[in-house]
Amino acid sequence: MQLTQTSERRPVRARRDRRPLVPVIFLLVLALAALGVWWNVFRTEAADARADAAACSSAEAAPPSLDPTTVQIRVLNATDTAGLAGSVAATMQSRGFVVTEAANDSSPRRADVTGIGELRFGPRGAEAARYVELFIPGAAEYQDTRADATVDLVIGPQFTELAGAEAVAAALTPAASASAVC
Repeated sequence: MQLTQTSERRPVRARRDRRPLVPVIFLLVLALAALGVWWNVFRTEAADARADAAACSSAEAAPPSLDPTTVQIRVLNATDTAGLAGSVAATMQSRGFVVTEAANDSSPRRADVTGIGELRFGPRGAEAARYVELFIPGAAEYQDTRADATVDLVIGPQFTELAGAEAVAAALTPAASASAVC
């Protein structure tokens, strides 16, 4: 007897040439979505960096917040009003400044003082002058060659009054918040 071996296997079928169109489209959609997300992330990050840079540049341009007890000033009167330097000096002392002198302006620059007034300072007093300017906004600046950090507050003919404490605090508030970001 002969045994024949029969196979119960199915015949091998030829493979169809399948095209992976659906998976390719799905991958393209995913790639486009990822590209859109990353583009948005980079755009938002760039906008945040620009906002931080703007805040830091405004903090650099903002007046410094100094302790008035560390600022030495001389109050000089360049007007014809008698006693004006003394009253302004008393007000500045009450606000904590160290007033070293209150007198009439005898410098050759007296004739050049117009408007509200003038702040005279040397290279070491530039920061202090920017701080004092908060109290007499609109005053002109004049940098001279003095070696110390003393600031001369020269009262001009259009001077009416010093800025109030609220105005000074309001001018310093944006600077403090901007410098906190930097």
